[in-house]
Amino acid sequence: MAYKRILLKLSGEALAEKGGYGIHPPTLSRIANEVKEVAASGVQIALVIGGGNIFRGVKGATEGMDRASADYMGMLATCINAMAMQDALEKASVFTRVLSAIKMEQISEPYIRRRAVRHLEKGRVIIFAAGTGNPYFTTDTAASLRAMEIGAEVILKATGVDGVYDSDPKKNPNARRYKSVTYIDVLQQRLNVMDSTAISLCMDNKKPIVVFDLGRAGNIARAVSDPMSIGTVVGANETAWA
Repeated sequence: MAYKRILLKLSGEALAEKGGYGIHPPTLSRIANEVKEVAASGVQIALVIGGGNIFRGVKGATEGMDRASADYMGMLATCINAMAMQDALEKASVFTRVLSAIKMEQISEPYIRRRAVRHLEKGRVIIFAAGTGNPYFTTDTAASLRAMEIGAEVILKATGVDGVYDSDPKKNPNARRYKSVTYIDVLQQRLNVMDSTAISLCMDNKKPIVVFDLGRAGNIARAVSDPMSIGTVVGANETAWA
C-alpha cells in the first residue's frame, strides 16, 4: 500500500440509495467490506462522513433557518451516519470507534486527538462525527483538520465521479479529467473538489487529496495502493491531464 494512515471522506449521499436521501444498508455493507479489506492490509483508517443524506445546514439556512442552528442539525445528521457505519463495520468484524466533536457519552466517545491516534495504533477504524463541532464549517473542512491532527498521509475523497474535471462531466460530454492538479488551480478555477477552506488548509500543510469514484467496487483499496491509476491527485507539483 502507498499509505499507512489515511483519512477517508464520504459524503452523506454515498450512504443513500439513488436519489440521495436516507441510509441504504446494502450500500453501507459494501463500503464496510471495502474498508475491512484495506484495514486488513495494515493501513490505519479514519473516516469523516457528511450528513447531506439526512439534513444539509446550508440548504436549511437558504430556506430561512438560522445558519448556526441549521449547521448544528447537520452535525447531528453526521452522528446518525457515523453510528450506521459503525454498525456495518462491526457486523463485518472490524473494531470501530466513533469520536464526536459534540459530547454524546451514550453513543460515542468525545474527540480527543491523542485518544484517536491511540485507537489507530491499536488497529481500530475510527469515525469522526459532528464535523469540527462548530457552525459555518463543512465536513470537508473537518476532514482536512482531522487529517492534520492525526497525521494522516492523505485524504481520500470518495465521490460519484472518477476524478476532477475541468467542468461537470454529467453536463458537458467534452469535459476533461485531470490526472493531477495543484491546489492553486483548484482554488482559482473553482473546481469544487472541497470547499476553499479545506483546500487552503491542505495546501498550507502539503496534504495530498485523492479524488476517486466510490461506485466502482474495490476502488478504496486501489486509491490506497495506486492513487494515480483511478482518480485525480490534488496537490501535485504540476497540473496534468489524464
